[in-house]
Amino acid sequence: MTIALRQSARVNCEAATLWSHTLVTRLIAAFAFWLAVAVLGSLAVSGPVLAQVTAQVTAQQQSYMQEWESTALRAEQSIESRRASSAAFEQLRKELTSFRQDFQVEKSKNKQRIQTLTNQIAALGAAPADGATEPEDIATLRNQLTAQLNQLKVPRVIAEAAFSRADGLISEVDSIIRERRTKHLLQRGPSPLNPELWPDALAALSWAGRTLWFETKSQIGSDTTVEKIWDGFPEILLLVLLGGFLLLRGRPWARAMGDHLRGLGARGTGVWTFIVSLLQVALPLLGILLLTTSLEVAGILGVRGTLMLEHLPGWALILFAFHWLGDQLFKAPGEVSLVPFAVVRRGEARLMIDLWAVILVLQDVLYELYQLEKTSVDTQSVLSFLLIVAAALVFYRLNTLGVAQGRPVQAGLAPGAADKSARDPEQETRISIGANRLFDVVRRGAFFLGFAAPVLAAVGYVNAAEALIYPAILTLLLLAVLFVVQRFAGDLYGFVSGQGEAARDSLVLVAVGFTLSLIALPLLSLIWGARVADMTELWSTFLAGFQIGDTQISPVAFLSFVVVFAFGYGVTRVVQSTLRTSLLPKTNIDPGGQNAIVSGLGYVGIFLAALVAISMAGLDLSSLAIVAGALSVGIGFGLQTIVSNFVSGIILLIERPISKGDWIEVGGLMGYVRDISVRSTRIETFDRSDVIVPNSDLITGTVTNYTRGNTVGRVIVPVGVAYGTDPRRVEAILNEIAQSHPMVLLKPAPSVIFQGFGADSLDFEIRAILRDVNWVLSVKSDLNYEIAARFAAEEIEIPFAQRDLWIRNPEALVAERTKDAVADQAATSAVSEATTDLTQPDLGDLQGGEEDGAADSDR
Repeated sequence: MTIALRQSARVNCEAATLWSHTLVTRLIAAFAFWLAVAVLGSLAVSGPVLAQVTAQVTAQQQSYMQEWESTALRAEQSIESRRASSAAFEQLRKELTSFRQDFQVEKSKNKQRIQTLTNQIAALGAAPADGATEPEDIATLRNQLTAQLNQLKVPRVIAEAAFSRADGLISEVDSIIRERRTKHLLQRGPSPLNPELWPDALAALSWAGRTLWFETKSQIGSDTTVEKIWDGFPEILLLVLLGGFLLLRGRPWARAMGDHLRGLGARGTGVWTFIVSLLQVALPLLGILLLTTSLEVAGILGVRGTLMLEHLPGWALILFAFHWLGDQLFKAPGEVSLVPFAVVRRGEARLMIDLWAVILVLQDVLYELYQLEKTSVDTQSVLSFLLIVAAALVFYRLNTLGVAQGRPVQAGLAPGAADKSARDPEQETRISIGANRLFDVVRRGAFFLGFAAPVLAAVGYVNAAEALIYPAILTLLLLAVLFVVQRFAGDLYGFVSGQGEAARDSLVLVAVGFTLSLIALPLLSLIWGARVADMTELWSTFLAGFQIGDTQISPVAFLSFVVVFAFGYGVTRVVQSTLRTSLLPKTNIDPGGQNAIVSGLGYVGIFLAALVAISMAGLDLSSLAIVAGALSVGIGFGLQTIVSNFVSGIILLIERPISKGDWIEVGGLMGYVRDISVRSTRIETFDRSDVIVPNSDLITGTVTNYTRGNTVGRVIVPVGVAYGTDPRRVEAILNEIAQSHPMVLLKPAPSVIFQGFGADSLDFEIRAILRDVNWVLSVKSDLNYEIAARFAAEEIEIPFAQRDLWIRNPEALVAERTKDAVADQAATSAVSEATTDLTQPDLGDLQGGEEDGAADSDR
């Protein structure tokens, strides 16, 4: 009955479950039907709107492609004819670059959607062969997915083709511009040393000056100009007064502010002094801007004067900035200079910097005059040659003022002046050896260019000479600016951190110098003739990265990889630290197991961090399979020892034949395991020295682990007693001594072994099992002390080594001794007889001979 009830209940439950599933299925079907009706209704209503939007987008795309086609055809015709100017080619390049950027963006669109459709088609399996059929549903789905994929690929393919075309056109335009610039630099004109050209050059220069003066005079005398001046007189007067005040009193006012801040003696006065020094440039420059504005408002200049006036603020900036830079490089006496020059010549060095500024301004003025007056090539050669020679002379003078290896040049100094300045520690530069060497190398290179430029200009290569000497000047000045900014960064860091001048020797300043060097590289490229378009092209190439298979490696991807991996690595270390210090010590896991868990978690965490970082960076590892295979082969041959140690370390962590804290013996070394890393294991010996053992030696070699699993171990204490001692008595005493020690286990009980009969003693051994084998030396020492005390109390002798000597032929030794005694007696008798035979005269002669010898020795 009970069984029947149970079966009926189970049948009812199954029926209820089936009914509930059916109800849920019907509800879902109804919801899907009404959702489909709503979507179809909305599509029916918005169908015209969607069609209109699609038509507009298509019209815009067609218009854009027509514009691109027109630009591309125009570029191809210009490249083929090569008749356009360089400025026109630069403008054309900008247009092509804009189109190329748009195509680059279009290439990367719908990338994920295309990958999804490709995976969907791959999931359907391969298409049936010819003649074979597949289910209608699968065929329909395959056709739909293929049509969608082709529709998404068409714009991408078009964009790739247009991108390649634009990139090729840009490369051709760049080639034409480079060829023209190279031809311009290598173009040889008339020699400026020809005296026949000088009168025409002077006449052209005089004509330009007179023309400018006459235009200005005529403009001032015009009634319109007079009326304009009177109408704006208050404004002009205010601009003139304010501009004149800032121009004349701006520098002294800023200098007085700097002296006031320096007199306060506050921390970080170098920072405030630097900021105030910038005011010495900003205030006079503001005055120049106000005066320029007053001239524009007055309208007293003609066409040429107005065009020249537009460049006046820039020229003033060059003059003020160069003068400020000279003040920063060559401080006044009593202050530390940034560049090592003798104290008495710092003023002359600042003057040379100012002359460079004047030369650059004059060069720009001549260039504007060339454009306005359409001067001839002969006149340009002569006038440009004069400025090139002047710049070369400044180079030569600065080189003679330079130093070698941080010592002041002696030439031109009064006797003793150089020695005095050299001995004065306040005047010695504190520039580092690396900066000193860099300054010396750049100085020598600039001097060479300053010598080569006039020679090239003299033989007619004026363009090449200008392309050498003026960039050399700007390079030196850029290097000086980097020194000044780096020193200001050190002062600023010292002010913020409170370290003062000591901050100039910190690593932060080194990082700032490295950053400034990277920033200066594009500027140096522009100074030496690189175009902005070349720099942007290089930057675009750098951002695009390089491609390996289907994977694009770019700086953005690399930065993403670094950031994600660093985050994962940090999280792994935090989890390891938490487990090591908080969680695992509260468990019953032994220290070796805890170390294995922490180390294994570290390896897994780093691996997962690298995997996630690679995925986040968008790198496709499948495309790197060939490279990874080649690297694995190289690792197998070249790094097999390291790989062997790495694998052995993993085996040690998994199998745990040894663990952290174990007492082991390997290769004759005995000690405690302190750390098991990826490549090696650190063992601390009993003399407190660390021994690094490769992991492969622990896996392939013989290792004795004294504390594996437990710390129970055996101690053996040998002892010997004299012959004649009762062995049973000794056994009883030794058993009593062993059993009384607290570290000795009674189960199994210690035993005393009668080893045998030795050469000098009866040999015994105590063999006992200890609770902790780590105390084996201490226990052995305690047992020896107790044995010595008990044996002394029981009058049991511990013998030492004894040997008995037996002489086989003592009679031979007695006969030999008698013979030696007789020989000694005979020799003694012979000596006595020889002494008695000597007469008195013989003794006198002997004494006389001795006195003669002494006299000869005195002489």
